[in-house]
Amino acid sequence: MPAHNFEAPWGRIETITIDSKALTNNVLGDPTIRQVAVYLPEGYDDNADREYPVFVDIVGFTASGFAHIAWKGFGESVPQRVDRLIQEGKMGPVIVALPDCFTSLGGNQYINSSAMGNWADFLCLEMLPALEARFRVRKGSAHRALFGKSSGGYGAIAHGLRYGEHWGAIACHSGDMFFDWCYRNEMPRILMALAAHDMSIESFLKGFRSARKTGGQSSHILMMLAMAATYDPDPALPGGIRLPVDLETCEMIDERWQAWLAHDPIHMIDDAACQSSLKRLKGIYIDCGTSDQFLLLFGARILNRKLTDLAIEHRFEEFADNHSAVDYRMDESLPFLYRAIA
Repeated sequence: MPAHNFEAPWGRIETITIDSKALTNNVLGDPTIRQVAVYLPEGYDDNADREYPVFVDIVGFTASGFAHIAWKGFGESVPQRVDRLIQEGKMGPVIVALPDCFTSLGGNQYINSSAMGNWADFLCLEMLPALEARFRVRKGSAHRALFGKSSGGYGAIAHGLRYGEHWGAIACHSGDMFFDWCYRNEMPRILMALAAHDMSIESFLKGFRSARKTGGQSSHILMMLAMAATYDPDPALPGGIRLPVDLETCEMIDERWQAWLAHDPIHMIDDAACQSSLKRLKGIYIDCGTSDQFLLLFGARILNRKLTDLAIEHRFEEFADNHSAVDYRMDESLPFLYRAIA
């Protein structure tokens, strides 16, 4: 346990507000005015001429960036972790942006969706310019790093594959990939849950939102519905959600499933434009636990193999743990990102 864990972060946090145009297409009715918590490192106010690299932290499902600045029992907030890594000489000072990207479906995959909103555009075309306008960040993509775990890890690798011109380096911790394993086998459970609501997604959502208590299996079903609204949305349907299966037999509808797979990193990497996007980056970090309960290890291994075959430089690590409570892996990724972009 770091000795200063009980202290406040050594820098300070400001909050900026963005009136987003990119999110106005969301059919969920989610707010388009969004806040971003920004951690300014110790010493930021002492030298008006110094500029800093910027890290962007995109969080896992059911969370907001604001969760990563909160006090944490027997652990560290992201600002505390960055402080410690700087003190230990493992990285230099950075500005850290932690955007609120929570949605009424419980989370985000950080890509553009006609149902969820154009979240990639929000991050790249609205948030990054706002940070450069307000704070002393080093200008240009070469000095920006994007990192996240789980859904945030997916967002980081998806941005590397599609939006490499906006980033200097990315870190993907336990990111969603190999959809045939991590999502496809969830489809029967979704239908069984919907059966209690007359197969109505709208009824399920109303029941979830009116429940006194959320969590467990119902939250997992909500997450899968959010994936449907992300990867293959139909804005004309409730929540923009359509499933890639026959609602009676659970047989896969090939056209619909192919739409999902078009967003799977292990398939995206086969596209020449995605390869070019990755090659622009100065650093790519990927890791996954060997006991990951969502079976994400196998997708990470496939992606690692394909990156190696394509001679795309990257760092890949497996570690002896599962998907949960693995923030300590940032001790590896954050110094890596700093070295790449500083």
